[in-house]
Amino acid sequence: MNYKTFQDFLGCLHVAAREVNHQPSRDEIFEGLMMVYSGETPDMSTPTKDVATRTAQGVKMLGAGVVKVLHCCKDAKESQTLDLNSCSLMQIPDAVFSLMKLSHILHCNLSCNMITKISPRFGTCFSHITTLNLSSNRLSSIPKEVIKCSQLQSVDISINSFVVFPTILLEIKSITDIKAKNNFIADVDDEALEQHANLELVNLEENPLDQPTHARLSRVEGLRIVLTDRRVQEWEDLSC
Repeated sequence: MNYKTFQDFLGCLHVAAREVNHQPSRDEIFEGLMMVYSGETPDMSTPTKDVATRTAQGVKMLGAGVVKVLHCCKDAKESQTLDLNSCSLMQIPDAVFSLMKLSHILHCNLSCNMITKISPRFGTCFSHITTLNLSSNRLSSIPKEVIKCSQLQSVDISINSFVVFPTILLEIKSITDIKAKNNFIADVDDEALEQHANLELVNLEENPLDQPTHARLSRVEGLRIVLTDRRVQEWEDLSC
């Protein structure tokens, strides 16, 4: 692993504080990782026991995270399934795209991380995927380059931070189901859903859909749209 790749992994992995009073700082972790990477003792001016403990913890957790991601990439080359579920990722490391670019990946699971954005490289690198699980992250958008995933059938973006329904998914002709429950979506273009030739299921449960949108979606025919029974919001109740 070269130095650039090493730094990239450091920036993509989240470190949570465990068993110590404070989360180790990035500088502390980097110092410790540099020692592991280079075999040299980093320049630390009389570190306290707490700093050393937090650094060691950070090194251990980041090291385990890097190893887990690399093992998942290795397994994916044979299974055709890239499973990076619960890898403490804040974004997809560039090294993953480099490792996977010649592999024929059909299924990609990035759920239960802390990813805030998807790289435009995703569509090119994973153009053959048929299923994509992005649930339980911190996403609010999907890059337009995902349209290059021309064989994609099933997408799960549940439990994220979407305020706007990602219509870019409707530009992928092969899409049959979109799970988007537990977001912050208030409005959806029902006509765009109806006009999609292959779409069969859209799950919009637990979204704050406004009354007109909820009513329109309830009347859509030709595909199944799953909705939560709508409760009137306080600001909508004009009877008071």
